[in-house]
Amino acid sequence: MFRQFSYILILVVSSFGFVQNLPQSDKPTAGSASEAAVNAKAAKSRKFVIDVVNSAVALPQSDQQDRLRVLSSAVEVMSPIAPKTAAELSKEGIRIESELIVLGEKPAVSLFSSGVVDCKTATEFAQRIYPQHVEAAEQSLLGVLTKCPRQAGEVVRTRADAALAQGIVAPRLLMALIEKEPQNSSWSQRVFKDTFSSLPDKAGGENPSASEIATMFASTATKVDKDTVRDSGLKLFDWLGKQEDSGDKNLAINITARAMKEALGEEAYNRSLERDATAQSVARNEGAQGESSREEEESVSVSQSMATIAGGGDQREELKNMAPSLRARQAAAYGFAKGTSGDKAGAGSYFDVAFAAADEAWADRGDKNLAPMIQEVSEAAAQVDPMDALRRAQGLQDASAKAIGMIAVARVVMSKDLPM
Repeated sequence: MFRQFSYILILVVSSFGFVQNLPQSDKPTAGSASEAAVNAKAAKSRKFVIDVVNSAVALPQSDQQDRLRVLSSAVEVMSPIAPKTAAELSKEGIRIESELIVLGEKPAVSLFSSGVVDCKTATEFAQRIYPQHVEAAEQSLLGVLTKCPRQAGEVVRTRADAALAQGIVAPRLLMALIEKEPQNSSWSQRVFKDTFSSLPDKAGGENPSASEIATMFASTATKVDKDTVRDSGLKLFDWLGKQEDSGDKNLAINITARAMKEALGEEAYNRSLERDATAQSVARNEGAQGESSREEEESVSVSQSMATIAGGGDQREELKNMAPSLRARQAAAYGFAKGTSGDKAGAGSYFDVAFAAADEAWADRGDKNLAPMIQEVSEAAAQVDPMDALRRAQGLQDASAKAIGMIAVARVVMSKDLPM
C-alpha cells in the first residue's frame, strides 16, 4: 500500500558499494570530504540493514509457511548488499518450499521469484517435482519458467504434461507454457484439448477456481485453431453447468462466452451452442454479475488519510469500530500522514494503535496471510522514524510477525538510504 501510493523506494545498489578512491592530495578537497561523509553514511545504513535482517532470521518460526515468508523477505533485502548471505538464506527457503510441496501444500511465497537462485538449482528443483505435486508447485514452477526459460523450460513442460496425463490441471502454469509456444503448435493443441477434458469434479478449495480455468481458456484461445476453441469451450460450459452457483461461476461463464465470441465470431458461436443443449443452457447465464472467489485484500487510501489528518481532529475513536487488520492499516496510514507532516508525537499515538491492532489480528489470523499487513504497518512507521519503527516491530508478540516487521523496517532504510 505505502510502497504503491505514498512513496517510491529507490534501490540504489551503488550507494552500498565499495568506497571510491579519494583524490590523492595533501589537503582534502571539499568534494572529497563530502564524498567520504556520503560513503560513511551509506556504510552505516548498510550495517544497520544487515544487522537487523540477521537478527530477524535468527528468530525461530514454528510454522514453515511463516519461515518461508521471513526468508523470502530477507533474501529480497539482502540480495543487493550481502549476496552470499542471501544465497544461504535462499537454500534454506528452497528446502522448505520443497518440503511443503511434497506434503501437498502450496508454498505461501516462492524463492524462485527472486534473482538469487541460479538456473542450475532451479532446473534441479523442477526435475524433482512429481506429477501429483505439480498443482501445489504451480507458483514455484512458474518462477522457474520465468527465470530460466531456456535452461528449465523443457523440464517444466514435461512436468506439466505428466500432471495433465493424471488429470491434474495447473491453469496458470499451462497458460504460461502455451503462450511460449508458436501459433497452433501441436503441443498447444493437444494440451488445450486435454485440459478441458481433465477438469476436476469441483472447482475451488484445493482445486483451481472456475474463473482461473476460464481465464486460462480465454488467454490461450488465440494460440489454437477455431475448431479446438469451439470443442473445448463447449466442454468448459458443460463443466461449469455442474458447479455450484456462485459469483465466481458467473464470472467464468462471462469470460468463456466472451472468449468464444472473439475467437469464433458471434454467428459461429451461436451455431456451436446449438450442438450442445447443456452448454447452451449454461451460456444463457452470460451477463450475470460475477466476482472472483479470491479473498479481497484490505486496502486504505493514503491520500485520503492525509487529507483527513490535514482536516484536523482525532481519528482514534473511528478506528475502534474496524476489524483489527483494517484498523492496523488505517491507523498506520494516519500515523504516516502525521509523521510526514512533522508531527512525530501525533504519529506515535496512531502507531500505538496500529501495532496493537496488528498483534490482535495476527493472533486470530487462522489461514489468512497477514504478512503484507505487518509489512505495511512497519514500513509506514519506518518512513517516519526507523529506530522507533524497529522498536515497535521488535515488540510484536509473535516471532514470525516480529521478524517480518523488522525486515520491513530494514527494507525502508536500505531503499531510502536513511541516516542511522
